[in-house]
Amino acid sequence: MTVIAMKDLDLAGKRVLIREDLDVPIKDGVITSDVRLQAALPTLKDALAQGAAVLVASHLGRPSEGEFDEKYSLAPVAAYLDEHLDAPVRFEADYLDGVEVAPGELVLLENVRFNVGEKKNSAELSEQYANLCDVFVMDGFGTAHRAQASTEGVIRAAAAQGKAVCSGNLLTEELTALSRALNNPAAPVLAIVGGSKVSTKLAVLLRLADKSDSIVVGGGIANTFLAATGVNVGASLYEPDLIDTAKEIMGKTQILLPSEVVVADKSQIDFEDFLGSLAKADAVVKSVNDIADNEMIVDISKDSAQKIAEHIKAAATILWNGPVGVFEVDQFGTGTQILSLAVKDSAGFSIAGGGDTLAAIDKYQVAEDVSYLSTGGGAFLEFVEGKTLPAIAALEAAAK
Repeated sequence: MTVIAMKDLDLAGKRVLIREDLDVPIKDGVITSDVRLQAALPTLKDALAQGAAVLVASHLGRPSEGEFDEKYSLAPVAAYLDEHLDAPVRFEADYLDGVEVAPGELVLLENVRFNVGEKKNSAELSEQYANLCDVFVMDGFGTAHRAQASTEGVIRAAAAQGKAVCSGNLLTEELTALSRALNNPAAPVLAIVGGSKVSTKLAVLLRLADKSDSIVVGGGIANTFLAATGVNVGASLYEPDLIDTAKEIMGKTQILLPSEVVVADKSQIDFEDFLGSLAKADAVVKSVNDIADNEMIVDISKDSAQKIAEHIKAAATILWNGPVGVFEVDQFGTGTQILSLAVKDSAGFSIAGGGDTLAAIDKYQVAEDVSYLSTGGGAFLEFVEGKTLPAIAALEAAAK
C-alpha cells in the first residue's frame, strides 16, 4: 500500500489537524491507562517540533451523538497532554466554525462523537473538519476501520479541497509492522488466537490458516477445536455448530492444542460475578480426555503451556491476539503467563494486538520484548482478516 507519511511533509507554519485514538479509560476524572496516549505523543511532538499549529481530534467512549456528557469529555486528556508536552496546550469545546491556534501550540478538540453526523460520516461535518486545517494527519489506527466523519470523511474532504493528507508516525508504524507480519513474513510463522468464540474470530482464523505454519488457539476457541478432535469438553463454552469449520482449519495448518487443561467445577461459578467467583473456585489440572460433564476449561496446564512455548520460541514471526485462559484470575493465568514469556524470549518478530492481549502483556511485564504492540483493537483484527480499512483506502486514493 502507498500512503503519504507525515515525516515526508513540511509542516512549518501549517495548521495541522491530527486524528488520534485517545479513547482511554477514565474513572472519576482520572486516566487509568495511558497506553494510547503514550503511543500518540511522538506524532504530536514531531508536528510541534516542525513549527506546526496543531489541532488534535479524537473520540472517547460511546456518548449519545449530539449530546454533551461530561463523563465522555476529553478534558482529562487535555490535562495529560499539557503535562507531557513541552508546548502550550489548550482545550476547545466549540470549534466547528473555526478555532485560533498558533505555530508551536496544540489545541485538543472536544470529543468528535458529540458532533451530529460523526458516526454517519456526514459530508457537511467532514467539510467542517477539513476547513480547520491545511494538512490532515490520520494517526488513529484504532479508528481506521470506521468510515466516520473524523476518520474517512475528512480525508476525502480535505483531499478534494487540494490539501495534503497523510499518515502519522503511529499509523505508519502500525501498517509497516502488520504488513511485515502478514504480507512477507519470515518463516516459520506462528499465530496465537485466543477468545471466547470461534465465530467472533472466524475470518481471522481462516486467513491465518493460509498464512501460518501453526496456530495456538486458546480460551473458548480452543474448546471448539478440542471438541472437533472428539474430546468431551464438559460444561465448557464451545460452539458445536462450528466443529466442521474447526476441522477445515485443522486441515490447512497445524493447530497447537493442549493435552492437559485447568478446569473448575461449574457449580462453583457465579456467572453474574464470573471473575469474583472464579477466584474462589478450585483449580484442577486434568488430561483433556478426563473432563467431567460438570467441569469447565478455564486455562491450559503448565506442562502443556511449556510444550507450546517451545514452538513459540522457534517461530520467526509471531502474531498474537488473545489470551489462552482467564488470566485476570491468577490461578487460571499460568498458560497465558508462560506463553507471554515465550514471546518475550523468542528471537522472532512479534506483533500483538487487542485489549485483552495488551492487558496480559502489561500484567506479565513483557511489553519491552514484543517487537510491536498494536493499539488497534477492532482495526487490528479487520486488517488481519484482510479487510479494506476505510481510512487507509482514503489515504491510498489521495496518494495516487
